[in-house]
Amino acid sequence: MSITTATSWPSPLPQRRLGDFNVSAIGLGCMNLSHAYGAPPPADVAERLLLGALDAGCNFFDTAALYGFGANETLVGKVLAPHRHRFMLASKCGMTGVTFADGVKRVIDGRPGTIKATCEAALQRLQTEVIDLYYLHRWDKQVPIEDSVGALADLVRAGKIRSIGLSEVSGATLRKAHAVHPIAAVQNEYSLWSRNPEISLLGACRELGVTLVAFSPVARGFLCGQLRDVSGLDAKDIRRTMPRFAPDAFARNLALLPAYEALAAEAGCTPAQLALAWLLAQGEDIIPIPGTTSLAHLHEDLGAATIDVAPDLLSSAEALISRANVTGRRYNAQAESEVDTEEF
Repeated sequence: MSITTATSWPSPLPQRRLGDFNVSAIGLGCMNLSHAYGAPPPADVAERLLLGALDAGCNFFDTAALYGFGANETLVGKVLAPHRHRFMLASKCGMTGVTFADGVKRVIDGRPGTIKATCEAALQRLQTEVIDLYYLHRWDKQVPIEDSVGALADLVRAGKIRSIGLSEVSGATLRKAHAVHPIAAVQNEYSLWSRNPEISLLGACRELGVTLVAFSPVARGFLCGQLRDVSGLDAKDIRRTMPRFAPDAFARNLALLPAYEALAAEAGCTPAQLALAWLLAQGEDIIPIPGTTSLAHLHEDLGAATIDVAPDLLSSAEALISRANVTGRRYNAQAESEVDTEEF
């Protein structure tokens, strides 16, 4: 296994700093290839997507033990291990699939022993000797955050991971974690229609020098402008459980799209690119990680890193798609209880 020790991976895309690393300004969230939005694509399609991202200059790949209950890490390892020297690898622990008598279920478990065992399994699936950035996927509220981060710090000292991240946490929790070991990145949902990090997290990140990695930056596909009818979503699509995608709420949100699409047309870009350009403009310390199963959409997303959108158009987009006029909370009550973020 060839492992890079460099802190920068050459890329034709603009670069941004993440901890001790320089990575492409837009990364790839790999979840869609195995998890969450219905049936995953065929293996050959997923392979082309991952290699296409690498060839297009994306050098920051994000996966997790949860995605496909290990299947996504296995996929990423199989396809990208021969190119390990070309990219930064991020994965997550603390929320995994556990086998019960009635099947595999998602479990949040931040105990130190579980975190270390999850990392060992991830290293095998990813076919690597070290994970560059390892997140605690969810803070297990039954375990002090200091204990979970302490286990991750042990993994850093053991050379199993290079840096530590957190996901879906508040600014207060970030500060507690950072006091145990430096945190390189926090991954939270952030987009035009999900502004939760602006309450306290983004300020804490900047105070501590932590990068914000923005997942679902195009609003789980809403800001691409192509999803017009939620009745056709796959039965296992997680958006079916999200209040913003409930039929009545979605109809009201859909009414915002024509004006938003007009802004994108005026900017000379696609709606998805406008959403990503807005995020990139919020600061050099923000890195979006859109996900897709389409090579065309992949190239569209990465193209947002090189476009120039006028500030007034970005401001108009920010006013049009915002917490003031988006209908529905981002998670249902159960999912909200599992995160540590402040919710609008």
